[in-house]
Amino acid sequence: MTAADTLDDDDFLPDDAPDGDGEAQILTAEIDATELGDRLDRVLTGHFPDLSRARLQALIAEGRLSLDGHVISDGKHKARAGTYTLSIPAPVAANPQPQDIPLDILYEDAHLIVVNKPAGMAAHPAPGTPDGTLVNALLFHCGDTLSGIGGVLRPGIVHRLDKDTSGVLVAAKSDAAHRGLSDLFSRHDIDREYKALVRGAPRYMSGTVTTRLGRSHHDRKKMAVLRGGGREAITHYRLEEVYGDNKPLAALLTCRLETGRTHQIRVHMAHLGCPCLGDPVYGSGAPAREVQEILKELNFTRQALHAGLLGFVHPITGEKLKFKAPLPEDMQALTDALADMYA
Repeated sequence: MTAADTLDDDDFLPDDAPDGDGEAQILTAEIDATELGDRLDRVLTGHFPDLSRARLQALIAEGRLSLDGHVISDGKHKARAGTYTLSIPAPVAANPQPQDIPLDILYEDAHLIVVNKPAGMAAHPAPGTPDGTLVNALLFHCGDTLSGIGGVLRPGIVHRLDKDTSGVLVAAKSDAAHRGLSDLFSRHDIDREYKALVRGAPRYMSGTVTTRLGRSHHDRKKMAVLRGGGREAITHYRLEEVYGDNKPLAALLTCRLETGRTHQIRVHMAHLGCPCLGDPVYGSGAPAREVQEILKELNFTRQALHAGLLGFVHPITGEKLKFKAPLPEDMQALTDALADMYA
C-alpha cells in the first residue's frame, strides 16, 4: 500500500499534511539517457532526496509533476529523458483545535467511532476550511483517545467523504484500529453503498462502470476518465426510481463502490451522461426545466449524493459491522418533489 493509493473520497489517507495556500516550492530535475528504463517515481526520489517516495507519489497523483510542460499523473511509468518540474504546495500550518460540534453517532467503542456526517462538513481541515470539520468535532468528543497515526491535521481519519456528500464515515480512536481500518480500505474490503439522484437515467436498469480515473489534464482540481494512466475505478449501479412521464428527467440510483477513487461516483455518473443533480463540478448541462424549478425551489445546490451504507469487519474484535444512514432531509425533500412531479 502506497501513497499512490491515497487521496481518495473513501480510501485511507497518507500521513502527509494537506496542501495549503502558501507559496509553492518548485523543484526541477534533469533526467538523461543513463536513467531511462526504471520507474519514474524511483528515479525522481534520487533527485529529490528531501521527499519520501510516498510523498512524491502523492504529489504526482495530484498532477503536480510535469515533463517539459506536460502534466505527468502516474509515477509508475518508465522514466523519459527531459526536464521534470515538481510543484510542492505549502502545508497548512495551523493544528486543528477541539470544537463542540454535535455529532450524529451511529456506533462507538474504545477503538473506533462511526458517524453520519452532514453535508457541508469537511472531513478534515484544508485550505478554505480551517475549522468546523469532523476532525475538530472528534477532537472535542474523543479527547486524548483519538488516534494520531493519521497525522496532526487529520487524526483518526482513515477515509473521507466530499464536504458536500453526506453519510456514514468511520474514524479510528486507537493506533491499532487505524492500521486495521487502513488495511481494509486499501484492500477495498469494505461494503459501501451510496444513493445518488441524477439527471436523466442510465440506459440499463443495472450495470458496472469500469474506467481509469486520474487528474484532468485541463484542470488539476478535477478528476477525469483517462484513456491511459490513472487508476482503475469500478462502480456498480442499480436503478431504483425513474422520474418523468414520457422520458426520464431524473433518477434515483444505488451505487456500490468496488474501488474508492477521488470523486469516483460523481465522475462515473457524468461519464454515463447522468451527472448527480446539483453537482457544481461535474454536472455539465442543465437538467430539464421541471427539475431545475424543483432544485431552485428547494435551494438545492450540492451534489445529490449520500453514503447510505458502510460495512466492515471490526479490526480489533473481528465482529461484522454494518451501518446505515437514511437520506438526509434535503435529499429526501428532493426525492419527494421529483416523485410528485407526475403523481
